[in-house]
Amino acid sequence: MRQAHVTSLPPTSSGDAELVQRALARDEAAIRAIMQANNRRLFRLARGILRNDHEAEDVVQDAYVRAFTHLDQFRGESSLSTWLSRIAMNEALGRLRRRHSSVEWSDLPKGAPEAQIIQFPLSSTDDPEKSMAQREIQHVVEHAIDELPEAFRLVFITRVIEGMNVEETAEILGLKPETVKTRLHRARTMLRDNVERKIGPVVMEAFPFAGKRCERLTEAVLKRLRATA
Repeated sequence: MRQAHVTSLPPTSSGDAELVQRALARDEAAIRAIMQANNRRLFRLARGILRNDHEAEDVVQDAYVRAFTHLDQFRGESSLSTWLSRIAMNEALGRLRRRHSSVEWSDLPKGAPEAQIIQFPLSSTDDPEKSMAQREIQHVVEHAIDELPEAFRLVFITRVIEGMNVEETAEILGLKPETVKTRLHRARTMLRDNVERKIGPVVMEAFPFAGKRCERLTEAVLKRLRATA
């Protein structure tokens, strides 16, 4: 790929700084490293908004292409991961608004439509019964999360599933930290009777994004970036 002019940026960490500088020069190894570090988070955020596997993957691809073609706009005022997360959320919200022109993510819907249960790849195991149990539990988790009203669903995904802290969640979602805490408490209350009390820590494994799916998305974005060079 052609070499781009590299500008001096002050990202929040030295690791971000090095990867951004290399990615600005269209170093594919750096681009791949950035994507593989953020694929799961961006997918989960996009899916949290769209509740559709394939649309979420499309959105993440579009978000990466937008980010890497405008990387000179990254000023390091937040982490690279937070900056990418905002872009992915904006892409997902844009798609949602095109589907339902009046929908805003901060709206609190009076009722959630019936959620779609989506098959996700599971870790391989030699125990068929364990694999089946994991699959059934995972379906329960994903279905219950999908049924949360959107404002609570996004806070739950960012705080519990992705493990972000209150401050980063507030920054990404444009909320006050107190609002994040309140919505997380409400989301937990909604889920507790149906899911959390029964399966506990397994919720952390919901919506995986690794292996072939991660690599496929990475390669697709790199192909699109090469075409723009």
